[in-house]
Amino acid sequence: MRKGRVSPGVFLRRVLVRTLLAFTLFWGGGIALFSIAPVPFSSVMMERQIGAWLRGDFGYVAHSDWVNMDEISPFMGLAVIAAEDQKFPEHWGFDVAAIEKALAHNERHESRIRGASTLSQQTAKNLFLWDGRSWLRKGLEAGLTVGIETVWSKKRILTVYLNVAEFGEGVFGVEAAARRYFHKPASKLTSSEAALLAAVLPNPIRFKADAPSGYVRNRQAWIARQMRQLGGESYMTRHALH
Repeated sequence: MRKGRVSPGVFLRRVLVRTLLAFTLFWGGGIALFSIAPVPFSSVMMERQIGAWLRGDFGYVAHSDWVNMDEISPFMGLAVIAAEDQKFPEHWGFDVAAIEKALAHNERHESRIRGASTLSQQTAKNLFLWDGRSWLRKGLEAGLTVGIETVWSKKRILTVYLNVAEFGEGVFGVEAAARRYFHKPASKLTSSEAALLAAVLPNPIRFKADAPSGYVRNRQAWIARQMRQLGGESYMTRHALH
């Protein structure tokens, strides 16, 4: 090899390292910025928007109407905790017991994969990453989850989650969902309405808040029971989440 020439392997490693460094700086800056600033859009919103344009749907607009936690009904935060992550105030981003149960379930039922993502993990994924299942995405998600758990408060994580979560086709954030499905601001959501919105979160494209199936209604009822068992509206105050 002539002096000064770089082998393809070395070149590729340099490109990979520089790319990872660039993304690390980008994501780190995003975590710092969004610890105090409203989130104007998320990577999932961008993914949906680009997908719509590629399909020729130029009327689709993916956006979120940002609201602070004091502009969101306390029932809504309680509903997503009851539905998605009941250990949210206690863990540091990961529910190890839930992960172990999900792995055991998935080994027995390969056709019915169960997830164990916490609200923190879902926030990291929705804000910075993409949909789909891959070890690369899960690895990046884990690193970003550690970052937001280190820098953000639990209240901030929940606020961002509620503002970027997808509640239906083109419906992002609890404010947009409340106005689309109940014709009211998020601050006025009742316990039952919050439970219904939380019930569609596992698959907001398949499950419809404005045309709930029997499964969604059953899940709504289960979430409502969990909300009462957690202590109702006072739960949010006790854990400094509202």
